[in-house]
Amino acid sequence: MKKLILAHYYTLPEVQAAADIVGDSLALSIAAAETDADEIIFAGVRFMGETAKILCPGKRVVLPDPEAGCSLADGCRADDLAALKAAHPDAVVVSYVNTSAEVKALTDICCTSSNALAVIRSIPSDREIIFAPDRNLGAWLKAQTGRENMILWDGACHVHQGFDPAVLTELRAAHPGVPVLAHPECPAALLEQADYVGSTAGIIERVGAIGADEYIIVTEPGILYELESRYPGRKFHTVPGVDPDRRRCNECEYMKQITIEKLQAALDGQTPEVTLAENIRSAAEKSIRNMLTLRS
Repeated sequence: MKKLILAHYYTLPEVQAAADIVGDSLALSIAAAETDADEIIFAGVRFMGETAKILCPGKRVVLPDPEAGCSLADGCRADDLAALKAAHPDAVVVSYVNTSAEVKALTDICCTSSNALAVIRSIPSDREIIFAPDRNLGAWLKAQTGRENMILWDGACHVHQGFDPAVLTELRAAHPGVPVLAHPECPAALLEQADYVGSTAGIIERVGAIGADEYIIVTEPGILYELESRYPGRKFHTVPGVDPDRRRCNECEYMKQITIEKLQAALDGQTPEVTLAENIRSAAEKSIRNMLTLRS
């Protein structure tokens, strides 16, 4: 049986090192859709494994830790989104890929941080948009596109929401002139201080384009493994979170649940596969396929 290991940039370094493909949500969705492997081991959180299963119903999809969740996905329930849709029946529903399969089943088109601008711009300007579940990404999209007819779900990534704008200001003062690269899941007070705003993949590529020796990175620090591997000798500063009682509160504890031991157990067939009801899977697939079609 041919197996493919996919890992997100936010997982532990040793997990990324063991993967066949490491990427952001968009790249991993594409890899899942295009693979000829019989089994996908998805080193990421639950919604990522579900997305792979949605795209590959005939393949076995396994999460090394089935309990690895996501604060964004957990904060957007399908029945609540259904109620919002009912109140705005003519709105186009755009859901971030960080959502459950049930939410994707209620969605017209998904997006990731890599293609969210393209998705919003593809929708006629006179159409109302429901954007779920990240209010920070939604607010940034509104600012970038000038679309005022967007209804934003009141959710946020607990990691990006926890970055302190004052600490970023201090970092910039301590490292004058150093480029600041930030993820759009951050609140506006952080994005306003950034020289570049983009997805994890976008941040990685922009480091290469800028060519500086030093950077301030405002996203989950798992990205440092790829940055330091791709750009040896360059220095990267990350922004700590606001909770002084946590040792490294800028880390996603859900992503860090994926350990090398759990990855090995998944490879050995000791982990149950991801399963979805077919009516949910097929409905959710349309929203993801709409996203992937737009990409091309």
